Amino acid sequence: MKKFKQIVCILGAAALAGIYVCTLIFSITDQTQTKSWLSASLYATVAVPIFLYAVLLITKLLDRRNREEKEKRP
Repeated sequence: MKKFKQIVCILGAAALAGIYVCTLIFSITDQTQTKSWLSASLYATVAVPIFLYAVLLITKLLDRRNREEKEKRP
């Protein structure tokens, strides 16, 4: 599980970095779609960390459940 958490965190950090770069680019450009792209980037800036927190919370709960099941077995 530790390896999985590390992979999720690395992918999440890369996704956030990409989102921040896209947000910067979208805010500088002047196209007709810029406002909607910027809104989507800002939404993803909030949604991605929430999703990552949920994934890590679920893995923590599953890991705890697996440990408890192993302790119950003789």
